[in-house]
Amino acid sequence: MLEQNYGIKVKDLNVSYGAVRALHDVNLRLPAGRICGLVGMNGAGKSTLFSALMGVNHVDGGEVTFLGTSAKEARDSGLIGYVPQHDGIDTAFPLSVHDVVMMGRYGYQNWLRIPRKEDKEAVAGALERVELTHLAHRQIGALSGGQRKRVFVARALAQHARVLLLDEPFAGVDKRSEAMIVELLHELAAEGVTILVATHDLHALPKLCAESILLNRTVILHDVTSEVLKPENLALAFDLSVGRATEVMD
Repeated sequence: MLEQNYGIKVKDLNVSYGAVRALHDVNLRLPAGRICGLVGMNGAGKSTLFSALMGVNHVDGGEVTFLGTSAKEARDSGLIGYVPQHDGIDTAFPLSVHDVVMMGRYGYQNWLRIPRKEDKEAVAGALERVELTHLAHRQIGALSGGQRKRVFVARALAQHARVLLLDEPFAGVDKRSEAMIVELLHELAAEGVTILVATHDLHALPKLCAESILLNRTVILHDVTSEVLKPENLALAFDLSVGRATEVMD
């Protein structure tokens, strides 16, 4: 497969925090236009992997490319969109939904941050896709957890990202928002967007991801989701007995 047909390609990635090796010899290839789950227990390195992909963490070694371009070039050109588990926004700060989504356009604007016609159109289109147009001028802190998650998905849409990283997108989210996000992610994948979703919700995986990755500081398995969710494989990732892993899935 041509390099540019891989939405995400990671080769021999290693990340340490001091003397602690958080990730070692991580290798994965995710073709463009796929939704892939990222599964592992707390401390398995999921957030560390996302931070490394986003250029936040210093890596000890390895190579990361997106759509055949270097990680730095992809990030600088806005190809990578990130939907965090915790948005880190001060809910008391008078920031509107529209303001947050417009942040996705900053990479296209000059230092004055004056929105152009195409910026306004991108924000309007993104808000429409997540059905939040009617809340565009609502303060972000006044939204429900599900609505806020949809705002950050909209920010990535306004950015026109071609690779999306979502960290626990269904945590604290109502069923309506969850269903909307799942449907939207499938639409984006059909449009060629590559999507990597870190989640603890194993029961939600089959309806979202045709393939998944088991991570425990390295890639244990990358396969179709039905294979990844077999108890004997989950036992390896979660340091459980096969019997206990069966109970987790029941």
